[in-house]
Amino acid sequence: MHRLAQRHTIGEMTQQEIEAELSYAYRHAVAARAGIACQPATRSFDNVGVDVELMAAGDFGPDLPREVFFHVQLKATIERPAVRADKLAYFLRGTEAYDRLRADAVTVPRVLVVLFLPSEPGEWLRQTEQQLALRRCAYWVSLRGAPETSNTGGQTIYLPRSQVLSPRGLLDLAGRMVRGEVPRYES
Repeated sequence: MHRLAQRHTIGEMTQQEIEAELSYAYRHAVAARAGIACQPATRSFDNVGVDVELMAAGDFGPDLPREVFFHVQLKATIERPAVRADKLAYFLRGTEAYDRLRADAVTVPRVLVVLFLPSEPGEWLRQTEQQLALRRCAYWVSLRGAPETSNTGGQTIYLPRSQVLSPRGLLDLAGRMVRGEVPRYES
C-alpha cells in the first residue's frame, strides 16, 4: 500500500482521474444506501456538464409525483477549502461549467457535488476486514440563480457545510425537488 501511495499514477490513471473515480464511488454508495437510482451520464451528457443522473422514486406524499430526476456534476479536490461563514470555498474551473450549473432554463434540476479528499493519496481509502472507508466528505450545492461572472477561468463557489451528501441529505434534497422546491444559490 505504501508504494501505491507514493506514485501519482496507478496503471494508466492519473491522480486527478483517481480523484474523479472516488467521487463517483462516494456518490454511488450514498445513493445506493438512500435507495436512489444513479447512473453515470452518457458522453453527450458529460459534454454539457452532467456526470450522473439520479432518480428517486417512492411515496413523497399526497398529490406529489412518485419520482423525481436530477442531474449532478461531480468534482473532487485535495485542496483544503477555506471556510467562510460555515461554507466551504471551491474554485470551479471553467465559466461554461459555472453557467450551465446556474442556468434557470433547464427542466431537470442540476447540483454540483464536491468531494474534499485528504491531501495525501495514501489517506484517501482505508480497507480492513471490517470496513471500507473513503476519507473526508462530499457536499452539494445548487448554483441555480447564482450571479453572472466576468472571470474567464472559473468561479469560486461556496458549499454550505450543512449540505453534506449523505443518504439522509440526498433523500431530503429529492423530497424538496419533488415538491418543486429547487434550491437556489446563496453566496
